[in-house]
Amino acid sequence: MTMTTGFIEARRPPAAPARSWTGARITGHVLMALWAIAGFFLLWYLTEAYFSPFFEKYAEKYVSGFLVTLQIVGISLVIGALLSVPIAMARNSRFALLRWPAYAYVYFFRGTPLLAQTFLIYYGSGTFRPELASVGLWPFFREAWFCVILAFSLNTAAYQAEILRGAIANVPKGQWEGAMALGLSRPVILFKVILPQAMMVALRPYGNEIILMIKGSAIASIVTVFDLMGETRRAYSRSYDFQAYIWAAVFYLFLVEVLRRVWDMLERRLTRHLAR
Repeated sequence: MTMTTGFIEARRPPAAPARSWTGARITGHVLMALWAIAGFFLLWYLTEAYFSPFFEKYAEKYVSGFLVTLQIVGISLVIGALLSVPIAMARNSRFALLRWPAYAYVYFFRGTPLLAQTFLIYYGSGTFRPELASVGLWPFFREAWFCVILAFSLNTAAYQAEILRGAIANVPKGQWEGAMALGLSRPVILFKVILPQAMMVALRPYGNEIILMIKGSAIASIVTVFDLMGETRRAYSRSYDFQAYIWAAVFYLFLVEVLRRVWDMLERRLTRHLAR
């Protein structure tokens, strides 16, 4: 009996050393205290600045720029979503004639900066003004607003196409096989069976892409579009008051935080059956 007990004790793995979390807890409390202090001073500063002549003078401009930012991001995301579906289908196609052009499109727009793409469309289109005017497209390309929408839409379409392609590839092949066994056609399977499941997988990456588009929309101000950052630059150039950029940061933070909370609610709503 003693030998058996000794054998069992010999086979028992050594106990893991107790870890002390005292240092980590202290560090966490210190960081939280620093964030609380920084938040208090920022709130105090914004409260004081709210009643300043600067905010009274430029508040309407900030709201106008904020709405322009929402329009740019919203329109670009919708157009990009519409373009991403055929691009993702082409990326997954068995035909090289469809697959390779879609790959080249995604590779270019994901591999080059959005700023360079915007410059190529806005400034580069002037090189082809006679050709564009002959087909009636010059009124479109001479407007910075339309050039920004086009550049942002093409850029986000490439990212959304890759998100959608990866989400579709993540759906088990048994879903295709089961739907085919029921006699459903491939388009019906894709839009009624595969895409709804893929969208649940793609929800989080889509939310990240929207946030990146919101922050990247500041590029529009460089080509004379007076979005939120454009109005910020104009306010600073006239007042030389540093709080111009602080208010811009607050507006961007507010927009991103609202979107994050809405997206979390949407994700919980659409995936509530998985939690069960």
